[in-house]
Amino acid sequence: MIYDSIPSQLALGNYKFRLSKAVNKKITSKDEKLLYDPIDSKTVLICYNITKPSIALNLTRNLKQFKLYLADIGLFTTMLFNDKRIISENIYNKLLSDKLEANLGYLYENVLAQIIKTSNRELYYHLWYEKDKSRPYEIDFLVSDNNKIIPIEVKSSNINNHKSIDVFSIKYSSCISRRILFSQKDIGNKEMLEFKPIYLAPIIINNLN
Repeated sequence: MIYDSIPSQLALGNYKFRLSKAVNKKITSKDEKLLYDPIDSKTVLICYNITKPSIALNLTRNLKQFKLYLADIGLFTTMLFNDKRIISENIYNKLLSDKLEANLGYLYENVLAQIIKTSNRELYYHLWYEKDKSRPYEIDFLVSDNNKIIPIEVKSSNINNHKSIDVFSIKYSSCISRRILFSQKDIGNKEMLEFKPIYLAPIIINNLN
């Protein structure tokens, strides 16, 4: 139940993984222990919220606020589009040709999580509220680069909407080296924000120090 709930929780845009929604009941200590079985088996990737972004990302991770991703993007795709686990070839064809009528931001987000993790890095994101704002700002991923950090956003569409990374870049300008938005679009830039196609993510992430 925990494993199966991961794609749906990401698709709903939850700001953290909710164990109670996965098991569909009030959680117990046994449920909390079971949560770490898929994490320890490395079939699930855990991404912690960082409360105070800095080069020492691990120092301010919130152990009670995290997201979960699947370590296998193929299984993730199958779980998204077919309840019977038998996915049609037509779905894959539409997905690869960018003709699938669905918001795939959470799918690309899981892709990035897998890429970052396979580059021997831990996964971190940042969530924060500004005064008089009912909804939080969120940076999908934070990675280190020498003595700086890089905020990363992932979009499937509407790449012109990047308020979170803009606000974050002003707030933490002193500790940022670059800012990157990955999508299926072509290479580009807007002031200091770099737009990169998602297929370049493995090269970009692996070339960071």
